[in-house]
Amino acid sequence: MFTGSVVQFIGPLLASAPMTIKVAINGYGTIGKRVADAVAAQEDMTVVGVTKTRPSFGCDLAVRKGYPLFCTFDEPERIQAFADAGYACGGGISDLLAQTDVVIDCSPGKAGAANLERYKAAGVKWIFQGGEKHATTGRSYTSCANHAENLNAEGTRVVSCNTTGLSRTLVPLLEACGSLKVECTMIRRAADPGDSKKGPINAITPVLKVPSHHGPDVMTVRPEIDITSLAVAVPTTIMHMHAIVATLPDGHGMTTEDVLTLWRNQPRVLIMNGGETGISSTAEVMEFARDIGRTWGDLHEIFVWEDGVKLDGNTLWYFQAIHQESDVVPENVDAVRALMGTEEDWKTSVAKTDSAIAAFNGLA
Repeated sequence: MFTGSVVQFIGPLLASAPMTIKVAINGYGTIGKRVADAVAAQEDMTVVGVTKTRPSFGCDLAVRKGYPLFCTFDEPERIQAFADAGYACGGGISDLLAQTDVVIDCSPGKAGAANLERYKAAGVKWIFQGGEKHATTGRSYTSCANHAENLNAEGTRVVSCNTTGLSRTLVPLLEACGSLKVECTMIRRAADPGDSKKGPINAITPVLKVPSHHGPDVMTVRPEIDITSLAVAVPTTIMHMHAIVATLPDGHGMTTEDVLTLWRNQPRVLIMNGGETGISSTAEVMEFARDIGRTWGDLHEIFVWEDGVKLDGNTLWYFQAIHQESDVVPENVDAVRALMGTEEDWKTSVAKTDSAIAAFNGLA
């Protein structure tokens, strides 16, 4: 017969019980709706709420998925507008933050400075997206580059889709070779598929700020990579393309096949042969993502064309494609674990994140 106290009995069980991290999504749009699903898929996290600025069709999706809906603002009339439109609203942003461990800010870029002060005042941890500048947060994140440096931090910024993509192929090269000098050109989509404010452009538009922000942004997560970048916008909406020239150090000892093997062993990098598969453009890459059943046709991985990779001496050339709407989504989940200090090893976190998302979408 057990004669101890209930506290004595259940105390060790409670101490060993896994922590469920309460996550809020501030901004339920293109990125926010994807991040919400990725968080909801995890066994160690729960979505305590998502925000919208006003009643709109995005609210219907949140309701269907069972995510508590909140207003981005605290003004009573803005909150009331949701009820007037027939939506149950849990209150304003302050009400949401009061029940949150970590807030993932997916609001439009440049709103970060004001939101940051709100998060700090609420005493919650925070994650911004790459639309905000590194200077706003003082810290940036991508899982393969600097997970350990973000452990138990107050907040961070998940770098942009392009910087995430560059990091996934350049960081393993850096770690294999010891040093790296890179020049790359970002061939960027002009607008997102759902963007009605910026239509297709009948032009190739250079980004005249040289270098573009993408290269320097890589150095916010791995300053050892010596990288510069240029960018142009082209008339497409579905993906970005990178044309990369990397200079490896003397005595690197690698071959083209060694580089490909390195990337094949890297999480969230997908390598396919364009000539053999017929996947020779970004259009086919996106069709492939839809064919394998990815929600919204998303591709979290960086796509590298095997037959477009060549190492000659110290010079490495390659192309990679970036799905701008989704490659940062799993990175936000890993960033939550880093800030909360619940998983110290980045590869373990990535494996947890990706397997949970696959199961959530019925693809496990």
